[in-house]
Amino acid sequence: MTERSSDDRINLALIEVRNTERYRSGHNEAVLKTVCPQGRVGSNPTLSVSQVAKKVFEKTLEQYKTNSIYQDVINHMISYIKENIDVSEIDYVSGGERRDWFFSNVIAHLLNKPHISIYKDLSTVVSDCNFENTEKVTDLSGKKVLHVADLITIASSYIRAWIPAIKNLNAKIYWSCVVVDRMQGGQEKLANEGVKSLSLVNIDKDLFKKALDMNIINESQFDMLNKFFENPDDTMKQFLINHPEFLENALNSDEKTKGRAKLLIDGNLYGIN
Repeated sequence: MTERSSDDRINLALIEVRNTERYRSGHNEAVLKTVCPQGRVGSNPTLSVSQVAKKVFEKTLEQYKTNSIYQDVINHMISYIKENIDVSEIDYVSGGERRDWFFSNVIAHLLNKPHISIYKDLSTVVSDCNFENTEKVTDLSGKKVLHVADLITIASSYIRAWIPAIKNLNAKIYWSCVVVDRMQGGQEKLANEGVKSLSLVNIDKDLFKKALDMNIINESQFDMLNKFFENPDDTMKQFLINHPEFLENALNSDEKTKGRAKLLIDGNLYGIN
């Protein structure tokens, strides 16, 4: 594994976090709306699963060739994978519905590996590295899989869906590679599943301090981030208590934001009801 200095790692973290967020902010939804007008897989009844996979790949590959932000993130991921994994041991690259696909399918293509698209209902389809052919496969006995995603938080999607889906194929996810690890326990959960977790950058206190020194955040934000890092649930609870207008505004926002706010309230996630 190639070692980076602490300053290099932190600077790279800030660059990649900003680049990834800038890229994700518009690109993912733009691609989905082009391929699936309602913004979800299966919402375009004229396209088969194979056609959807190919169109998402084509749109994403086009972005890789024309969008310098996205290209830079993907190239860093490819380099990091090659630094830390013997690529010859990777049989398949996988990505989960649907955000992962905007990273996993191009990486599968560049690594010349077939791609497993995993759906939230645990169903899967396999495409060749150019997405010319996509088919359902029921058995990949003994195959080793690299799962690629944009970020990892507590690894709930891995535990709930991605790892079980690959196990259903009699294969195993041996490695996970993400752009950002939010350092909220996901890496440890993956280790318990026998998955080696790789991330380009980690969201930690050193990163926050560097952001403060670079005037990207102010002292108040720095303090809030550190408190959240140490105790996410309590920090969010106090924030919601101190800013009741936050939920009120969310409930009067777009449908997606409103839905998330209702989930928080109905589930009493922070014990403030």
